[in-house]
Parts: sequence; structure tokens; C-alpha cells
Amino acid sequence: MTGNFPNWILVNNVNLARFELTGNNLSGAFDLPSNLNLVSMQWFDVSANVIEGELPPWIGSILPNLAYLNLSNNLLEGRIPPSMGYMKVLAILDLSNNGFSGEIPETLAKDCLSLSTLKLSGNNLQGQMLPRFTNLRKLKFLYLDSNRFTGDITPGLLNSSILRVLDVSHNFLSGTLPNWIGDLQLLSGLMLSGNLLRGPLPFNFCNLIRLRRLDLSSNNLGPDIPPCTKVTFMKYLHLTNDKLAGHFPEFLFGASSIVTLDLRYNALSGEIPSWISSLQTLKVLLLQGNNFEGSIPLDVCLLKNMSMLDLSNNNLSGKIPSCLKDLTFGEYGLSSRSFLLRRWVEYWELHDYKVKFSFTYWYHEGDIFGNMDVLEEVNFVTKRRLESYKGNILKLMSGMDLSQNNLIGFIPPEVGYLSELINVESLDLSYNRLTGSIPPQLTELYALSDFSVAHNNLSGRTPDQKNQFGTFGEASYKGNPLLCGPPLTSCDGSNQEPGTLPSFNHTGEDDSWREAFLWSFAGSYVVAFFGVVLFLYINSYYQHVLFELVHKLIPSFPG
Repeated sequence: MTGNFPNWILVNNVNLARFELTGNNLSGAFDLPSNLNLVSMQWFDVSANVIEGELPPWIGSILPNLAYLNLSNNLLEGRIPPSMGYMKVLAILDLSNNGFSGEIPETLAKDCLSLSTLKLSGNNLQGQMLPRFTNLRKLKFLYLDSNRFTGDITPGLLNSSILRVLDVSHNFLSGTLPNWIGDLQLLSGLMLSGNLLRGPLPFNFCNLIRLRRLDLSSNNLGPDIPPCTKVTFMKYLHLTNDKLAGHFPEFLFGASSIVTLDLRYNALSGEIPSWISSLQTLKVLLLQGNNFEGSIPLDVCLLKNMSMLDLSNNNLSGKIPSCLKDLTFGEYGLSSRSFLLRRWVEYWELHDYKVKFSFTYWYHEGDIFGNMDVLEEVNFVTKRRLESYKGNILKLMSGMDLSQNNLIGFIPPEVGYLSELINVESLDLSYNRLTGSIPPQLTELYALSDFSVAHNNLSGRTPDQKNQFGTFGEASYKGNPLLCGPPLTSCDGSNQEPGTLPSFNHTGEDDSWREAFLWSFAGSYVVAFFGVVLFLYINSYYQHVLFELVHKLIPSFPG
């Protein structure tokens, strides 16, 4: 539906209890007359429209009994009205992905005592992440990510002792992670990435035994993570660009529930441990941009659920293990549990009327209650770009990146011809020291959309231009001088077998070439000799100079 926001519906229907216009194309200002008295309204949702302007300052006064308010994904701006503090039974407030500015009003954080979910993501809010006097004792889910908050992590969160999810990523928070963070022992999701926090992590961090998703990426929290960190329930761990040092983190040993392990762009060194095979549920292993050395352990091949493997930009050496063929690479996808529909029934008691109001809401698990599967997001390089994958796309994506190491030897044919790897979408082996020919079996990777063996020592013919290999350009093969065939230059000799080097030592053509070269060299020598003699015979001055030079070098030579 299009047109301006239909405030006339509310003016003419003051007894409405539920008002829902989600996902339309309604525009104009969010105009609510100040003399409205919508005391019966419990559920108000006009999210995902193009409503603009500021919220009326009296919104909390005319909607005093709201339990659910969702204005997300619009074009609203200005400050959040302090009158929202009058909404005493407000349980869920979602103002995310708008253009709100200023600070969070103290009345909202102090007086909305029933608030369990607060989503203010994707705005221009600033100041402290929460006011000093925060009293949200029923708060379970707090999303303040992608704003402009500064300062420390607010100690007012200590009053929210049942908090389950805290997301303040992509702000400008500074200081250290406070020791009292360990008192929020029900936390299952802690997302602090993209801030200015510095380490070390406090000892009480080890009290967070229920964490399922931890994202501390792009801070300065190194050089290590406390070895007592609990990973019993951990599924998604992101520690990218945190200046971690030392060896592969020992606290991960036996992390039987972990699905995503992201340690990219740190200063980790040593070998990838053999006990990595104990991470049996691991689907995404991202170790790019470290200093890992040694060979790729065969134990990696025991990770049967692997979907994305990125070992690029390290110092790994040795050969590519042929047992990588045993990995499924996305064959089974993420659990469908992430997308089960659930029914949520809530009962609210209206204080003024002393009656109970109930409503039922069908939702995708995680939309409101912070299911970690729904929140998970993974970055992976494909087609030379860092792409972000989440939701259904993440379920389907698979790839392997071994580029920019010191790997040697042949590309194992097994990487191509077994059915388990048909699902691979990205295969990058560039910038190594691989030799030999490209196995023709790779053309059986029907789902391959990105392929590179650039800058190695490969030789012979490129794979046949069939299936997806017909779409790969010269950039996929460049930096291999001995490779030939489409899309590179054509190979000499039409009868060469695919995958073989051009001949240099064969008899026949090689012998005739050598004979022709010798005759050509001898002829050139004879012509040059007689040319010099003729020149000296004609020019008497240079004759005299030549004889004088020879006489000095060989005194017995007759003058």
C-alpha cells in the first residue's frame, strides 16, 4: 500500500488493540494528534515502510499501554521522545534502522520497567550507550549496534542481571572490558566487534559459561584470551583482528559444539594442532592472515562437517593433503532448526482496567529472542572481494582458500573427482609454489563460481572449457609461464595430450632444429670473418693500426 501514513484510522478507531501495517510503502510523517487517547492499544507495528520525520513528543502519553512497538526500517529521525517513559508495560521496543540521533532518554532506561527487548541498531545515536541511572531489570535482549556511542561499557547493565544478548558492535566504545561483565552469567550472545576496546580480558570473563556466540573482532584485546574461557556451549567464535599472539588457542581444545571459528588477521604462529580434529561440529574455519607454519595437518580432513576452509596468507608449507576430498563442503548445510516457526503467547494486565489481554505472535525463532543461528554472519573472500554471508545464503555457501602460502607439489586429483566436493563454490590455490598440471578432474566441480591457481609453477594445458570452467578468465591462471590453452595462449602442437608439458628433449623435430641451428651459426661465422678481412684490405689505415696492436701483444710477430 502507498500513500501517507493513515493516522485517520487511529483517530476514528480509538478502541483498537492491535495495529499492524508492516512491509508496505507508506510514506509521509508519523503524525498522531496530541489529543488522542489510545489506551486500548497493545500492539503497534508499522515497520518496513518509508515513513519519515520525527516522532511526536507526546507518543508515550497517547499510547500508555503498549506492550509491543515496532517502527524499525523507516526514515524516522530526530530524538527519541522522553515521553516513552510513560509506557509502563512496554515489553518490546524496536526502533532499529532509522536515523534517530541524540542520546537514549533517561526516562526510557529508568521507567520502562517491563522492557525485555530493546533494539536501537542502525541509527545515529550517541553519548553513553545507556544512561547512568538504568533500571531495566527485565531486559533480556539489548541491540545497540551500528550507532555512535562513546565511552565505557555502561555499569548500569549490572541492573539487568538476566540479560541474554548484548550487541554494541560497531560503535566507538573505549576502555577495557569491565570485570563485572562476568556477573551477567546468563549471557548467551556477546557482540562487541568494531570498537576501540583494549585488553586484557578480565579474569571474571571466565564466568560467562553459557556463551554461544562471542564476537570481539576488530578491537585491541590481545595478546591472548584467558585460558579459562568456557566454550562448553560455544557455537560461534569471532576474534578477527584482535592482535592475538602465541600459538593456536589452547582453550579451544575439546570445544565440541563450535560451528564457526574465526581467528583471521592476528599474529598467531606455530603449527595448526592435530587436536583440531576434536572440533567435530566445526563448519567454518577461518585462519587467514596469521603466521601459521608447517604442513596442513591431516587431522583437518576429519572435520566432516566443514563448509568453509580459509588457511590463506600464512606460512604453511608441504603438499596439499589429498584427504581433503573427504570433507563435505556444505552438503548438509546449517540446521533447519534456525527457521522453525514458534508461537509466543503473552498475557498482559492492564493496570487501569484490571483486565487481562492476551495475544499470539508467530515468529521465526531468533527474530525477537536472539537465536544465535539467525544472528551468525561469516565473511569469506570470493572473486577477490570480501563478501558477507548470513541466513539462508550462509547455509548454501562453501569454499576453500589455501592461497598465499608456501605449498608445493601437485594439485591432488582427488580434490576434483569425488562427489563430496561437488558443492564447493570457491577454490583458491593462488600464490603458492605448486607444480605439475591442473587435474582435469576439477571440471567436475559443477558449483564452482570462483577458481584461481594464479602465481604458481604449474605447467601443461588448462582444463577443458566445460561446465563452470568455461567462465574463468585469464586472471584465474596468470603467473604460470608454462601454462597454455584457453583462456591463455594456445599450446604448440595440436597432438599434445591435455595436462602435458611441451616437448623439449624429443628426437626428430628437436634433432633437425639443432642441425639447422649449427649450420646457421657456422654460416654467420664465415660471413663475419670474410667481412672483416675485406674491410681491412680496402682501408690501409686500419691495416696499420691492427698490425701495430698485434706487434705489441706478440713481440715476435714480424713488423
